[in-house]
Amino acid sequence: MFVQQAIAILDSGVGGLTVAKEVIRQLPREKIIYFGDTARTPYGPRSSEEVRLFTEQIVNFLIQFNPKMIVIACNTATAAALDFIAAKVNIPVIGVIHPGARAAISATKNGRIGVIGTLGTIRSGAYTEALQQLSPYVQIVSEACPELVPLVEQGQFYTDHTKEVVYRSLASIRQYDMDCLILGCTHYPFLRQAIKDVMGPKVKLISSDEETAREISTVLYNKGQLASGDETPVHQFYCSGDPVIFRSIARDWLGEEIQLTPIVWQVRSHV
Repeated sequence: MFVQQAIAILDSGVGGLTVAKEVIRQLPREKIIYFGDTARTPYGPRSSEEVRLFTEQIVNFLIQFNPKMIVIACNTATAAALDFIAAKVNIPVIGVIHPGARAAISATKNGRIGVIGTLGTIRSGAYTEALQQLSPYVQIVSEACPELVPLVEQGQFYTDHTKEVVYRSLASIRQYDMDCLILGCTHYPFLRQAIKDVMGPKVKLISSDEETAREISTVLYNKGQLASGDETPVHQFYCSGDPVIFRSIARDWLGEEIQLTPIVWQVRSHV
């Protein structure tokens, strides 16, 4: 019996659902196996070594399903572990930083781009490096926004408290003259409206989900591995934390009930 190989997507929590949703939209025949490490989120304040360790642990779990590709749908994990994971597995590994940078370079008119992300992502300089590789003339300003991921993980997208936290987090970067702002964390699209309200209509918000899905499509097409057939795939979701919150957020974001299995393992490492 033929078993369709899946695309494995991992994130520190629910943020990668933004990428999963776009993959489902662009590639409806593809099966997804998703892992959200909700018990250990956020990854942003952690050291790169610890993030690499967590990412490797999740990949080791996902590899048992024989996926045809791994998508690190977490900017912090992409910055810390993409090359490390790519060297350990024999299937394509895609991150979200370069797709986001490409989308921003394509969208900017004045060459001034803002980046918001977790402490780990901003500290790594990965977006600055990726943007300058594509265009050495762009001007980049970055800001870490560590308070935003916990809001998303708690499902607080539209509350007055959320609006206050978003305004406070963006108070510094909104003073710069930019025409694009990269949402350098896959959690941030959940807060798109609040961020848009703060930044104003002249700043285009760039997230990596659409461009990442296009890259997935291109890689699979070139390898002759795009799914075929008329059967609707049944996606599998796993999380390491509270399954009730994860299921609720996933259902609302994806617009359907999901097949979710909680995974219990070591919450902290000894790094």
